[in-house]
Amino acid sequence: MQDRQVPTKEQVISYMKDHRNWGRWGDRGGAGAINLITPQKRVQAAGLVKSGRTVSLSRPLPVDPSPENPVPVQHYMRKEYIGDWGASLDFLGIFHHGFSVTHIDALCHNWDEDGMWDGRDPEDEITFKGARWGSVDEWSDGILTRAVLLDVPKHRGEPYVTIDKPVHGWELEEILEKEGLSLESGDAVVVNGGRETYMADGPRDFVEGGPIPVLHASCMPFILENDVSMLVWDITDVAPNEYGLTWTVHGIIHAYGVAILDNALVEPLARACAEEGRYEFMLTVNPLVAVGGTGSPVNPIAVF
Repeated sequence: MQDRQVPTKEQVISYMKDHRNWGRWGDRGGAGAINLITPQKRVQAAGLVKSGRTVSLSRPLPVDPSPENPVPVQHYMRKEYIGDWGASLDFLGIFHHGFSVTHIDALCHNWDEDGMWDGRDPEDEITFKGARWGSVDEWSDGILTRAVLLDVPKHRGEPYVTIDKPVHGWELEEILEKEGLSLESGDAVVVNGGRETYMADGPRDFVEGGPIPVLHASCMPFILENDVSMLVWDITDVAPNEYGLTWTVHGIIHAYGVAILDNALVEPLARACAEEGRYEFMLTVNPLVAVGGTGSPVNPIAVF
């Protein structure tokens, strides 16, 4: 069990600098920890399908501007007529990074002063035509694995995570133990923070610079030590934090090669888990094949 002591700033920095996965997967390194999802892992995940129930973890594409959606999705429609037939067509323009679109971050998405994922130099790897290492097309065959939901509001007996009470790594361990679950290499971890309920109990601003309910930096060792392939969440880790750091948990991208799926719609999944009586399931995520892309909008599907 992880120590319940809140880490110091030096420890948090150490999580990102002294415990990296750089070089771990050699010439397959561009895919990062998704390499942990082996064919055997996919077969195991498929074995979790019993009832056939499916649940989407995607929020609707947000087309209306708001404080949490300063760059709304552009959705334009048009009609065409050819002979005696008519057709409707549409255009989508999406700036998916931010706090509104459900999307997956590629491993080229961020870096620190030591470099991007796998020690690559962003000045060399990030070009106007796209990223040459750690881009989202590394996952073009799709992501399918066993996933576990860690339902923080259920564990706390509270409706949502609050700004002054972040989620710590030892709390995630407690939830696993309480549900009688364990993590295995290549699993995805889905964290429910109750974001939709939090936003409804407002007014709220879920914007960069916060304040935003967060997963605390103490969760980083939990992700690394359990060989997690992907973190799925409805909350985030953006400042303000007590360390004065721009990012904490987002550092698992460039330090550990772990994919992050941002802005997931998790509360319907939490209800489904409660109704199904289990908190493990098969999860599928299929990014767009955007060669050199820094991420992609996605519609994750949990299958029971």
